[in-house]
Amino acid sequence: MEYPPPFSDSHLENLVSEIKDWQITHGSLLKLVNTDQDNTVLTHPVGACLLATLFPKELFEQALGLQKVYNKLYAQVAEDEEWLYDTLKDDEFAKTLWGIHEEVKKEGLGIFRSDYMLDANPAGQVKLKQVEFNTISCAGGIHSNLVSDMHRHLQRRGLYLPAELSAPTPSINISASHLPPSHTLSTIISGLVSAHKLYGPPKSPAAEQTCILFIVQPRNFNIADERPIDYALWDQNIPTFRVELSPAVLAQTSLTPTRELLYHPPSRPVAALPLEVSVVYFRAGFEAEEYSGPGGGDAREARARLELSRAVKCPSILSHLTTFKKVQQALAMPGVLQRFLSSSSEVVGIANTFARLYPMDASTAGLEARKLAMDGEASMGYVLKPSLEGGGHNIYGSSIPAFLACTPEEKWSRYILMSKIVSPTVHNLLMSPQGLYNGPVISELGVFGVCLWRRSGEAEGRVEIIADREPCCWSFKTKSAGVDEMSVVKGYGCFDSPALVDNDVFMACCRDAEKS
Repeated sequence: MEYPPPFSDSHLENLVSEIKDWQITHGSLLKLVNTDQDNTVLTHPVGACLLATLFPKELFEQALGLQKVYNKLYAQVAEDEEWLYDTLKDDEFAKTLWGIHEEVKKEGLGIFRSDYMLDANPAGQVKLKQVEFNTISCAGGIHSNLVSDMHRHLQRRGLYLPAELSAPTPSINISASHLPPSHTLSTIISGLVSAHKLYGPPKSPAAEQTCILFIVQPRNFNIADERPIDYALWDQNIPTFRVELSPAVLAQTSLTPTRELLYHPPSRPVAALPLEVSVVYFRAGFEAEEYSGPGGGDAREARARLELSRAVKCPSILSHLTTFKKVQQALAMPGVLQRFLSSSSEVVGIANTFARLYPMDASTAGLEARKLAMDGEASMGYVLKPSLEGGGHNIYGSSIPAFLACTPEEKWSRYILMSKIVSPTVHNLLMSPQGLYNGPVISELGVFGVCLWRRSGEAEGRVEIIADREPCCWSFKTKSAGVDEMSVVKGYGCFDSPALVDNDVFMACCRDAEKS
């Protein structure tokens, strides 16, 4: 089976032209912040796949089906302070965040994203394996939503039909039924609106109404993945304001004696009443560098003010801490999932997505990991990851021994060792500012979950789930098979959408890709 279908040069040129127009007119763009002038700024399109990439339908549905369990698991972990502290007590950045954490409100909002890749074992079976779990500033949903819509539009236009319908090798004809819609924007908005309504009217007599605060980074090049959320909240008559973590938070907010967070918009007259913040939505504050160096003290003070307020935080610091790789590794230890999940079927379903994960400390498991990591041959099957949130900064395969040799041994415990996920490859066409790529690719599926919970105060079942949205949205990213990292906005890979096919069709295309 051939995929993508053979395109003539003129057909491919037309397809590229259509995609460029779609990206320009739908805001599928990155801001070039260095070109920002008084009256103009330049942008360029994000990397995008020309066609949706093949993905097994059964495993796609498995990932969506697991998201509610993952929501519950990480809500429980976020409220288990004793376990979380014990897991992260030796991590420097975690210590910084823990120092800010003093008390939390009963309600918590999580906009989560669980990232998966396909793993092919020697027997030819393909399974779903988790890359990481994200709890803060979960990005990519809006971009993937736009690319998914684009692929569906190009399909209905007939632009994915092969140039020769009677080609010697039959090609896969992707129909609308292969392309699942994604509703990322509406799902994220529904979670923020639910938390806003749960907070209710202003509690402080000094405030005239409530609002949502969007905490953002300065000089943000990825505003196209954030601004649509801001605009959609305004469309629902919920005032929403973007405020930089530091120093704007300190200058534009205040905390009442009863912990209401008041926002004083700089655009309003000084005599105007402030707004009371119902929800704090973080798209900043997730990098260690934001809390260190010049301005780091202001960022810590700003985060502490937000955390101490009675506003619903998305996420709270405790929920933020659950995204660290050390937590992912600790959850994979025998018997740990049972601490948070009472259903054996839920435990098995989550555990089956775990890759082999090791600590890099002085424990028995850690010493085993250190032995593997320092072995030039054994290390080829592993990735060394810093215990931070999100991706990047990873050390792969044969580079691990040399990296550790140059790293003081007392710092090794800041990393985890994860078995390398060996993904089967299919073919696709990728378009980015670096040019057009045609060849073998691998993909990463991120499933979004939106969960609102309340601490129950009971030892058994620490949280009460108030609202848990059905997982109907996702991000999908694809990269050349020869690239290790996956970050579209940093130039690694392209935003994409899955073309869902039966497993036997997918494996047939993988075999054909290996031969070519």
